[in-house]
Amino acid sequence: MNVLGDGIHNFIDGLIIAGSFMVGVPIGIATTIAVIFHEIPQEIGDFGVLLYSGMPVRKALFFNFLSAITAIAGGAVGLILGSSSEAFTTMVIPFAAGGFLYIAGTNLIPELHKECSWKESVLHVAALVLGIGIMAALLFLE
Repeated sequence: MNVLGDGIHNFIDGLIIAGSFMVGVPIGIATTIAVIFHEIPQEIGDFGVLLYSGMPVRKALFFNFLSAITAIAGGAVGLILGSSSEAFTTMVIPFAAGGFLYIAGTNLIPELHKECSWKESVLHVAALVLGIGIMAALLFLE
C-alpha cells in the first residue's frame, strides 16, 4: 500500500513539474526545487517503512525506485496534456500551490508549535526566511 500510494504521489508530482515548466522555466525550476525538498525526506521515510515491514534492503530499494520512477511518467503525461490543452496548465498550478499550502498548514506548521528551545525557533525562522528568499530570487530569473 505504501509503494502504491507513493507511486501515485510521485506521478502527481511529475504532472505538477511538467505543468509548471509549461507556464515558464522559472516557475518550473521553483516547483522542481520545492518537490525535491519535500521528496527527499519522504523517500527516506518510505524506504524505512519498507525495511521495517521486513523487506530486504535490495528489494526495498527496488520498490522505492519503481514508485519514484512514476514521476517521469507523470511528467510525460503532463507534457502531453499541457501541449494539447491550455486548461491543464491553468488547473495544475493552483492545484500544486494548494497542495503545498495544505501540507504546510496541516503538517509542518503544527510541528513548529510543539515545545522547542529558542535556538530551534531561530533555526525555524531562518529556514522560513531562506525559503522566501529563494522564491524571491527566482523572480529575477523571469
